[in-house]
Formats: sequence, structure tokens, C-alpha cells
Amino acid sequence: MSKGFDALLDHARHSTVLVVGDVMLDAYLWGRVERISPEAPVPVVHVQERSARLGGAANVALNLHALGATPVVLSVIGDDATADSLTTCFNDAGLDTTGLIRSKARPTTVKTRVISGHQHVVRVDEESTRPLDAREEALLVERIIAVIAERKPTAVIIEDYDKGVMTADTIAGTIAAATEAGIPVAVDPKLRNFLRYRGVTLFKPNVKELREGLKVDVNGADIASVRNAVDRLEQELRNTMTMVTLSEHGVYAHDKDKEHHLPAHPRKIVDVSGAGDTVIAVAALALAQGLPVDRIAALSNLAGGLVCEEVGVVPIDLDRFRREAEAAAILS
Repeated sequence: MSKGFDALLDHARHSTVLVVGDVMLDAYLWGRVERISPEAPVPVVHVQERSARLGGAANVALNLHALGATPVVLSVIGDDATADSLTTCFNDAGLDTTGLIRSKARPTTVKTRVISGHQHVVRVDEESTRPLDAREEALLVERIIAVIAERKPTAVIIEDYDKGVMTADTIAGTIAAATEAGIPVAVDPKLRNFLRYRGVTLFKPNVKELREGLKVDVNGADIASVRNAVDRLEQELRNTMTMVTLSEHGVYAHDKDKEHHLPAHPRKIVDVSGAGDTVIAVAALALAQGLPVDRIAALSNLAGGLVCEEVGVVPIDLDRFRREAEAAAILS
């Protein structure tokens, strides 16, 4: 093992990372298609297996756990059967559930994917994107402040899926508490709150989110357009670092006056679900260790590509990540 990667893992093993955001359950129906329905021109899937996995901010936590860190998840979920299933998945993974606040006013988000022959047939979403009410916001922010004071995390991750947990108040409360404690904040944004993350340490949109969040024309194949959009973004957010994932075009990273464009690793892409969760988990750990933005981007780019070779939402395979990081001499 390279000393650099060894140091990263050692730091992770001694790190607590706070993850705030939208937690969800990813459910799967695995089966085979043998005919078309006589009722409509759609396939009939004969279900052979059911499974459930952690999604959203919970998948970020699962990735942190796989890397040796101790994640603390804070979120608001429903008070329903899906929440019970979600809690079971947390327990099975060895993750703490005390930060999951139950609410009778909203359902727990569940995304059900029907898969046949490693191909997605359809996805069914059951959710509410209603923002938290004032009571829920206050309770969540109170928990955030308490965790930062008591657990002293090495990093804070905000995982925003636009499902209502991240609001103007929960965002401001999280950033303020972390900043006051001198803790770096890494954000994986969506559209609704895109420009509310002022003053964070690392902002990590993908190219589609960058385009829609700024309402500008950005093409991942045109690095000049990405550079211009990032310049505009940083004028708005005053963040320290920006990392834009560009799908098959790799990743673009910017820190003050330094920019880096790293190509994508050759992969057999099977499923991109959850790749962004893996990217932000790795990025936050590297950020907390004080690595420069080009190394943060290189590690995150590698990790995100690895999980895209698996069907469904899966956490990083640490052994494979280590082998490929060493082969690429990312931290040598």
C-alpha cells in the first residue's frame, strides 16, 4: 500500500463525518421479461427477487463507513413502513439511526427500480418534496449544532436531493455551525437551493446541475464553457473549491487560481445511480485530510467511476479502490 493512501485510510478511521440531507430507500424488483402485456405495449416482468438498499444521504454514509470513517446522519423521514425498512437497512449496515427524525407529516422517500437482465425497465418514486415545516427545521438545526459541538466531526457533508430536508434555514444553520467550529463543508447540490450554499468549502455539482443552476450553456466536452460557468458560480457562492463532474469527460476542479481537468477512467458503465454519493464521500474525507484539490478530484473521479460498473446503488469497494488508486499513483 502506498504511504499516501495508507495515510488517507488512517485519517478516515479516526474521522467522524456529519452527513445532513435527504435520506431515502432504494428498493429493487429483479426479474425477467418474457412477453409484452396484452393490456398495453409494456413488458411484463416476472419478479424473482426483492431487495432494499440505502440511498441519498444514507448512501453517502454507507460509503464513508466502507472507507473506515464514522458517519453521523441527520435527516427527517416519515413515520411509516418505509421508515421501518430504512431503519433496518441502517442497522444491518452498522450505522447509527438516532439522527433520523420521524415526522407524521411526510412520507419516507422510496425509489423502486424494476430491473431485468441488468437493465432498468422502470422506476417508481414515492415521495414528498415539501420543505420541512418550521418545527422540523428547528429540531434538525438543533441536532446539527449539538452533533458538531459534541462529536466534533472532521467534515460536514450536505447531500441535497431536493426532497425538502435542505431549506434556507437548515442550510444556513448547518453552514454557520460548521464554519464557527472551523469544519470544512462539502456540498452535493440540486437545483432548488443551488445558490444558497454561500461560503462552503467544496461545492460539487455535475455538469447538468451547473447548467440548470446558473441557467447558462455548459458542455462537459468544452472546458472553456465549464471554466466560465465555475467563475460565475464562485462569484455567487464565494466558496473555496469547486469540483464539477463531467460524466464521460472526467472532472473539472478549481481552487483559487488553480484549475485541473482530469479525464474519466475507461469503464464499462452499467449504472450511474449513487455515483455522486460516492464522489462526495471520498471528496469530503480527502478534504478533511487537507489534500489539494487536484488530488481530491483524482480520488473522487476514480471512486465514482468504480461504482458505475455495478447495477444499482452500491458503496465503494475499498480493496478495489485501493488497488486502482495505487496503480494510478494518485497519492504517491
